[in-house]
Amino acid sequence: MVLFSGATRGARAADLAPPSGVGAGALSYPPETYRERSAGTPGGTLKCSIQLDNATLDPHATFTTAWEWLGRVLYDNLVYLDEFGNVTPWLAKSWTVSPDGKTYTFQLREDVTFSDGAKFDAYALQANFDHIRSPIEKSPMGGAYIEAYAGGRVLDEYTFEARLSLPYSPFLNVLAQTFLAIVSPNAIKEHQKQLGYQPVGSGPFVLESYTPQLSMIFVKREDYNWSPPLTQHRGPAYLDRLEFEIVPDSSVRYFSLASGEYDFTPDAPPQAAAAIAANPDLALTSRTRMGCPMRGIAFNVGMPPFDDVRVRRAAAIAVDREGIARICGFGVYRPIANFLAENTPYYDNSFENQLAYDPFEANRLLDLAGWTGRDDGGYRTKDGERLSVPVAFSPASTSTQMLAEIQQDWRRVGLELRIRALPSGIMTQQRLHGRYQAITAGVFHTNTPDALFFNYHSSQIPSSKQSGANVSRLADPALDRILERARESRDPVLKKALYREAQRRLIDLVPAVPLYDNQSVIAFNKAVRGVIYDTSHETPHFETLWLQRESA
Repeated sequence: MVLFSGATRGARAADLAPPSGVGAGALSYPPETYRERSAGTPGGTLKCSIQLDNATLDPHATFTTAWEWLGRVLYDNLVYLDEFGNVTPWLAKSWTVSPDGKTYTFQLREDVTFSDGAKFDAYALQANFDHIRSPIEKSPMGGAYIEAYAGGRVLDEYTFEARLSLPYSPFLNVLAQTFLAIVSPNAIKEHQKQLGYQPVGSGPFVLESYTPQLSMIFVKREDYNWSPPLTQHRGPAYLDRLEFEIVPDSSVRYFSLASGEYDFTPDAPPQAAAAIAANPDLALTSRTRMGCPMRGIAFNVGMPPFDDVRVRRAAAIAVDREGIARICGFGVYRPIANFLAENTPYYDNSFENQLAYDPFEANRLLDLAGWTGRDDGGYRTKDGERLSVPVAFSPASTSTQMLAEIQQDWRRVGLELRIRALPSGIMTQQRLHGRYQAITAGVFHTNTPDALFFNYHSSQIPSSKQSGANVSRLADPALDRILERARESRDPVLKKALYREAQRRLIDLVPAVPLYDNQSVIAFNKAVRGVIYDTSHETPHFETLWLQRESA
C-alpha cells in the first residue's frame, strides 16, 4: 500500500481551494476561518509534533517559518489584520498618522499585563521598539521590517509616538507579524540575553519547560483576556497544556498522528497529504502565505553565466514548475511563475506566461547567447567551456529532491547543474560575500507586497555589514525607484500601478526561478476543535483550540 502519494481527496474544500479575490488587498480564504464560531470546552492537553526546534523563543531574534505559529502561543502584537487585510486594533486601541506619514501616535489598552506581572504601557512599547532596532539584538526580521523607525517618545502612560525616517506605508501591517511581538520590558531589561530560553510575553500561554531538540511545554495563562477582536475569542485559552515534541522525520509525524500518539501538527508532510485527507479521523488544511513564493534558485546576476539575461530566462523557462510542485508537493503546493504569492495585496498575474515552461524557447535563447556547442556529455559549450553551474544549498533548509528535478530539467536543454551541499556556516559566508553563481533562495514571508523590496532592492544585497535577502545581488535603478515609491505611497491606486510595474520588471529581469507558493500545511485529529487561522501568517491560533474526546 502506498501512503505517501496522490492528490488530497477528502480534504476540506475551503482550506485546499485556490485563493480567491486575490490582488485587491483582501485575504483569500472564507472569513469564518479567521474567527471562533462557538465556545469550546475548557481543559485537556494538546499533544503536537513539530519538525524543527526553533532554537529561540525570543521573537526579535528569529526569522524561521515556525515562529509564525509559535509566536502566537506566547505573545501578542500591537495590531492585527482583519479578514480583508485591513489593520485593526489589538494591544493598541487606536492610532493616528501624521500627514507626512512619518509619525504614528498609538493609544494603548490599559488592561494588559505580561506573565511576569509587568504592565503593558507606553514605556513597554518603547522598550520593544528599542530592543528590535538595537544593534546588539541584530533582529533579523523585526529589525528589517521597521528599519525606518527612528525613535519614539512616551506622551503619557498609555500614549506612544513613533517617528519614522521616511513615510514607510507598510509600518502598521508589519507590526501585526509575530516577528514584532511584544515582550515584557522587565525581561528585556533584566535578562535580555536569556529571552530565547526564558520568554516573557502577554500571550495566552507561558513556557513551563524547554528541552532543546526535544520538547517545549506550555501552560495556560488563567488571566488572559485580550485576544484580537477578530478572533471573537474571550477569556483564557481552552486548553490547559500544549506539549510540543520535535519530530524531524516526516513519516514518523504522519504515522504518529494517524495512530493517535499526537493530536496535531503544524508541519504536516505533503507526501502524506493523500493519506491524511482520506482518513476520516484526520483533517488536513493547506493555506498560502503572503509574500514571495519558493524560489528554487536565485541567480547571481553579476557573475557569468547569469550576468546574461538570456541565460537567466532560458534557465527559468526550462524548469517544469508544475511537475516539480506535483513531485515535491504531492498536490498540496501550487505552482506559480511570479515573484509575489497570489494572495498578496497587488499581486498581478498578467505577465506569468512569460516564465511558463518552454524548453524550445529556452534552447533558442541559449543559442542566441552563444552556447551553441555540445560536449560528449550533451552539455552546451562556448569557446570550449561547458555551461556548468554549481548551486550551493544547505540540506537542513532545502529540498534535495527539488534541486534534483531542476537538474534534470536543465540537462534537457544542455545546462549542467552541480548540486553542492554545504554546512550552514559556509553557506552564510558565501551568501554574504557573493561567492556563488547561483544559490538556493527559499521563501520570504511578509504580509505586504513590500516583500519585493526586501528580496530585490539593491540596498538589501548581503554583505559583511548586513544579511540582506537580495541574494540575486540585483541592482536595477529602475526597479529600485519603483519599489521605493511603492513603500512610501499611501494611495492604493498608485500602489497597485507601481507593484504591477515591479512584477513586470522582475519578470523581465528574471533574478530567480519562482516555483510554487509558500504553504502552511497543518493536520489534526477529529478530537481537535476550534481551529482558526492567523490573518498575517495563515497559521493556527492556539487559544481557540479545544478537545472533544469520545466518552469511554
